[in-house]
Amino acid sequence: MEALPDSLKLLTAPPKPGSAADSLDMARAKATIDTQGSPRWELATIDADLHFPAAARIFSCALGVPISQEATPRLYTLLRRTLTDAGLATYRAKTHYQRPRPFMRNGQAICTPNDEAKLREDGSYPSGHTSGGWAWALILSEMAPERRDQLLSRGIEYGNSRSICNVHWSSDVEAGRLIGSATVAQLHADPVFRADLKAASAEIKALRMRGLPPNGNCSLETRALN
Repeated sequence: MEALPDSLKLLTAPPKPGSAADSLDMARAKATIDTQGSPRWELATIDADLHFPAAARIFSCALGVPISQEATPRLYTLLRRTLTDAGLATYRAKTHYQRPRPFMRNGQAICTPNDEAKLREDGSYPSGHTSGGWAWALILSEMAPERRDQLLSRGIEYGNSRSICNVHWSSDVEAGRLIGSATVAQLHADPVFRADLKAASAEIKALRMRGLPPNGNCSLETRALN
């Protein structure tokens, strides 16, 4: 693949403290505090874990088939690769701006307290999780157009999970989606990616024909998102 999208060139600066946009971010962050302990908080905690094999299951319910190294090896590899590219594409802006995260300003809890020290050293803008999750939503909806609405909706909520977890501002999430989109556009220029996309699409179709159920926590997703 050629050079990743340059997030520092693609994005405007994050909202300045005290600005109207910053006040909106603060208000939206405050509105998520009541979700602590709810099914939505539980789902956001699951969404925070990008370690495989667990991460592969995040979009399984929206896709309607299981996703695993055994059931969908080409898709599994494609998701790992896309996550890496979309996440790395955020780092020029992250490193440049080093924006403090919401919990550093509001003192409220986060979904993954064991990650707090690491998150304090990692800039908030843009959201790397959101970039990866939105990239996943885009490529999965391309491979399974019959599930496009469910996949894109899950992609939106995946990014929103970062705000629910109190580790990203709303504007971080919006910027992450932009970088995820730019990454997918860049990936399409790569013939290896296009071949992987075709192979993964065939895996999805084969599993759908077999009627195999998703391997994600679909009951929790229903309770959290409906």
